[in-house]
Amino acid sequence: MKKYLLDTHILLWWLTDSSKLGKSIRKILSDPNNYIAVSVASAWEINIKLGLNKEFNMSVSLEDCFNEKNGFNVLPVSLNHVFALEKLPALHKDPFDRMLISQAISEKCILISADKKIGQYSGVTVIG
Repeated sequence: MKKYLLDTHILLWWLTDSSKLGKSIRKILSDPNNYIAVSVASAWEINIKLGLNKEFNMSVSLEDCFNEKNGFNVLPVSLNHVFALEKLPALHKDPFDRMLISQAISEKCILISADKKIGQYSGVTVIG
């Protein structure tokens, strides 16, 4: 079984059936043999964006995004994830992406993201 962690935009693209999500990623997310995780950090990021940007809206509720019926496992943020942030070089300024990178490395997950900056980090495998 392969383990994957979704970047926030990938989760939103999946839930809204966006054409931005490629066929290969759709296949991974649809495969029940894969372990697919979504981070609590993504819930926090979405909540902040909803509060700050009135043009940012979603067709599903935040609660529905993290409902286990979607087939995804919710990954909490642990102290180990926070401590691992110290080891990351300052290649990316987005604190949520940095947390996802830390979690992917710590949990040995492949990070699914379209963000090209994330691939600059050693120790994390990124597809997208």
